[in-house]
Amino acid sequence: MRVKFFSFLLFFLPVFAFAQQRQYTTSDKEAIKYFAKANESLDENLYEDAITQLKQSIEADGKFVEAHAVLADIYRRMHQHKSAIEQYHKVIELNPDFNRSVYLKIGEEEVNEAHYDDALQHLNKYLTYPDITPQNNFYAQKLILDCKFSIQAISHPVPFKPINMGPAINTGNDEYLPVATADESTLIFTRKINNNEDFYKSVKVDGKWQTATYLSDRINTPEYNEGAQSISQDGKYLFFTGCNRPDGLGRCDIYISQKKGDDWAKPFDLPPPVNTSGWESQPSISADGRTLYFVSNRKGGYGGYDIWKSTLTEKGWGEPENLGPNINTSFDEQSPFIHPDDSTLYFCSNGWPGLGGKDLFVSRMDKDGKWQKPENLGYPINSNGDENGLSLTANGTYAFFSSNHLDGLGGYDIYTFELPPNLRPHIVTYVKGKVNDAQTMQPLEAAVEIIDLQKNIPVYQDYSDATQGNFLATLTSGKNYGLNISKSGYLFHSENFSLVGHESKDSFNITVLLQPIEVGNKVILNNIFFDTNKFDLKPESLSELQKLVEFLNENPTVHIEISGHTDNIGNNQANQLLSENRAKSVYQYLTSNKIDASKLVYKGYGETQPIAPNTSEEGRKLNRRTEFKIIAK
Repeated sequence: MRVKFFSFLLFFLPVFAFAQQRQYTTSDKEAIKYFAKANESLDENLYEDAITQLKQSIEADGKFVEAHAVLADIYRRMHQHKSAIEQYHKVIELNPDFNRSVYLKIGEEEVNEAHYDDALQHLNKYLTYPDITPQNNFYAQKLILDCKFSIQAISHPVPFKPINMGPAINTGNDEYLPVATADESTLIFTRKINNNEDFYKSVKVDGKWQTATYLSDRINTPEYNEGAQSISQDGKYLFFTGCNRPDGLGRCDIYISQKKGDDWAKPFDLPPPVNTSGWESQPSISADGRTLYFVSNRKGGYGGYDIWKSTLTEKGWGEPENLGPNINTSFDEQSPFIHPDDSTLYFCSNGWPGLGGKDLFVSRMDKDGKWQKPENLGYPINSNGDENGLSLTANGTYAFFSSNHLDGLGGYDIYTFELPPNLRPHIVTYVKGKVNDAQTMQPLEAAVEIIDLQKNIPVYQDYSDATQGNFLATLTSGKNYGLNISKSGYLFHSENFSLVGHESKDSFNITVLLQPIEVGNKVILNNIFFDTNKFDLKPESLSELQKLVEFLNENPTVHIEISGHTDNIGNNQANQLLSENRAKSVYQYLTSNKIDASKLVYKGYGETQPIAPNTSEEGRKLNRRTEFKIIAK
């Protein structure tokens, strides 16, 4: 981290400068001789030699404060925190006012070792000294916030029971950065073998993860590292980080590959303005595929590594936007994971108050589209070490992460755990479908669109797989969705998924049989809505009506009958009139949108053509419908 490294240099130099002045706290010539040799070793970056020589100096005079101070700094540089703390304590014991920076250094080291009470004491002592630089004051205050947060978090632990995902996924090598598809049928992760990072995948069969296999020769390379990936919810697109590739723009770039059958297409480097000559990495794609979150150290950030986003437009990926001060700090923010609800962001940071190192956080988007200040996931999910690379299942119940300090199979292993309810995203389910020709039953590549009917905006647009006909899209609770599937030469298919007040996480699984455009074939318009006993078209009907307009414009020789149907509640005459008026409302909408009236007829059938028993509300709901039928072509 750049801020911490800068502060290290700032703290280290005063002791060095003091030592070079030969104004020592010892007169022992043997101690001074070894201390001078240690300084020469440090000039050559020979840290182990310097440690040996400083120990010899201390052996000659155990009260040689400078030797203890420099030895502590070296241990700190080498991340040997316990040894550094021991030596800093010795400095304070021998001379409490030897150098005020010692209190800041020992405070940082004690945070690293989770000695938060001791760190708080030493950091507050440091702030009693006059003329502290603004940078050091800021850093000390930041560490004090970490200590206060940590003491509180440890006294109020959150539930955390990590489960190793077992030998099908974990090996003696490092495995990390796991991400799963929405239906949890595929898990893709990074495995590091002999300093080379490649992608592996595991598929779930009968609820059990199978032995992981090499992802693809078209993505993995023997000479470059591939990692930090994000997979689209349907498993069709893989965004990942590639570093030092000859086709890249910077040291690390973001690439994308599309799944083709059982393999993947050759990946391509995302063009500017996403990738630059700087460092772009750790992509996370939104559920609708239109917003890409990633990490960069480009200009315009808040310091260190920041999280940015780019939105897909008709002209390509737009100019990246920094997520702002409610997410990014002057330290490092990394490993973004945007949940499929598109409004809950998980990431790691060492800038927000935490337990030391990088902690995991969650931020939620408000109704105005602004990210709120993040919440630390708490102890013991977070520790005094580094936590990163968290991802979640689509339903938000379980999280995946990697760790090297739990009981694993070797190195970093992948774990899963149940996320506490207050840290979960909005409830998300998914619709998983397959599109076939109704006559031949062969899979079809068809356009699949899911509309937020309240806002009349698409939340998913893609094609079903050409070889298998399948598709998958996530749906966030609390909304009413319309699904339309269309292909040239076929009638379109309409479905409605109302998740208003929906708490179930059960998925929707459908098989769609597209009918050819032939006389007699019909379509139920499941997203045409009326209030009870009324025939005014509700606003939520707009997207379905426009779909019908597009269909008629694309097939100008087609003539249709629009029909209205009711359940058997009420008297026959009233139902007949209501159904006819509802069909007429659709007819009038079409003619007002320049559809030739000579190609349209409308008719009400009342309760005479039920498609389900009227003995239940579910059956009656199916019978209350609007249809169109091909009467000429």
